[in-house]
Amino acid sequence: MTITADQAAAKATDRRPVLTVTDLTVVYETEQPVTAVRSASLQLGRGEILGLAGESGCGKTTLAYAINRLHQPPARIAGGSVVFHDRDGGDIDLLALQNEELRQFRWSQLSMVFQGAMNSLNPVRTIGYQLDDTLKAHDSKMSKARRRERSAEVLTRVGVDPVRLRSYPHELSGGMRQRVMIAMAMLLQPQIMIMDEPTTALDVVVQREILREIVRLRDELDFAVVFITHDLPLLLEIADRIAVMYRGEIVELDTAEQVHKGAQHPYTRKLLGSFPSLTGERSDFVRMGRTEEGAA
Repeated sequence: MTITADQAAAKATDRRPVLTVTDLTVVYETEQPVTAVRSASLQLGRGEILGLAGESGCGKTTLAYAINRLHQPPARIAGGSVVFHDRDGGDIDLLALQNEELRQFRWSQLSMVFQGAMNSLNPVRTIGYQLDDTLKAHDSKMSKARRRERSAEVLTRVGVDPVRLRSYPHELSGGMRQRVMIAMAMLLQPQIMIMDEPTTALDVVVQREILREIVRLRDELDFAVVFITHDLPLLLEIADRIAVMYRGEIVELDTAEQVHKGAQHPYTRKLLGSFPSLTGERSDFVRMGRTEEGAA
């Protein structure tokens, strides 16, 4: 069962929409073409945290890259639409943007925090240089002093001392590097932030600190978040709504509370059951990746 565009709109929150994805399909044009994302539909409310959950290989990151037009050959968008609803009014068809228009749109309106911060930061440039370079690329009229001031502002917001502007990535802990990536994504005050497993490889304490920062920043700045992870219990804590992907399809889309208490799709129930409880009797491990007969 795939969530249709009408169903996705019906399950949207009462927030005004900032992004509407309708029947988006992504195909990898290999010797035997593979449909990685099939007719995905969702609507993101302004200021909402929308969780995107599912096992590795289900199409979560492919969907995020397609929304942000970051996919590379052999990936190809084979159908559907992605529409951004600007706060100032007017709609923008993201799939129609070309070259410079697309470059200017990214980071200023829609930014992305990639999985693995150390791989995203340039190891031979200071944090300050990389933040400054982002600002300079999108606003050539901003003075050097103002760029440095803005860089210090965003680092402070994510809990990093501005003195770290002089540091190189290898001089920071994993948690600090991830905070720097979040700061970079915030530099131009985008209306949407896509986060691809931003807490992967971090210890539990640091994960919780970063999650609290994300929620706090969302509340203060009112940007919307698409939070990608395979950790469904984590999304139950921070997300307003959750979309569950299975084999390239969004098979469930509802509020976090409803997904927790009354998941409709067999795969969602198995995904929930695969995480051990800290209390109660031990139970057999529920294998992920299978649904009840006929559910797929």
